[in-house]
Amino acid sequence: MKRRTFLLTAPAALAACGNTVLRDEVLASQSDLDRVRYVHPGPPRLTLLTMKNVQSGNGAHSGLMINASERVLWDPAGTFGHPTIPERNDVHFGVTPRVEQFYISYHSRLTYFTLIQEIDVAPEVAEMALRLAIANGPTPKAACTRHTSRMLGKLPGFGTITSSLFPNRLADEFGALPGVRSREYYEDDSEDKAVAAAQIDAAIRAGQ
Repeated sequence: MKRRTFLLTAPAALAACGNTVLRDEVLASQSDLDRVRYVHPGPPRLTLLTMKNVQSGNGAHSGLMINASERVLWDPAGTFGHPTIPERNDVHFGVTPRVEQFYISYHSRLTYFTLIQEIDVAPEVAEMALRLAIANGPTPKAACTRHTSRMLGKLPGFGTITSSLFPNRLADEFGALPGVRSREYYEDDSEDKAVAAAQIDAAIRAGQ
């Protein structure tokens, strides 16, 4: 099984999808996926997470949390990761509320905030999103929003989502869907994601 720790990028690429290099496959074992499997008590839901520059409002990255028969977090071409959170090609498993908060906190800092948009969906739509995310395979750098928007556009009821490279465009189209609830999350810690990664790693090791 191939695993990775938090990947720390250069300051210019913090919170962004980066260049166009295809990433290596990351394939956690089925036993690891079974060990952390988390079924969230809430309704089937899709949550789009868009990281935006605090000053300009420009979008830098798109991720998608999927609450289906289990809850996962699809972070295409992202840098989030930890050995205790099994991953298969950008899909992180065992996404408890604690892991969800780690992900949001990892991306939110003095210079970037996270726009959180959620919509409740039919169980079969959530399951379809889960299957498509897992089948997507590793996402090339800089293609996070294209892959996310393309997948969402295949779902029933999401036909207004168009394929796009721009996180803000996807967020706007997602936000226009009936029933979407939106909120923003801010933190004022260091601009360096290495600091957030170290804090999260320490919290995980301490069992917090």
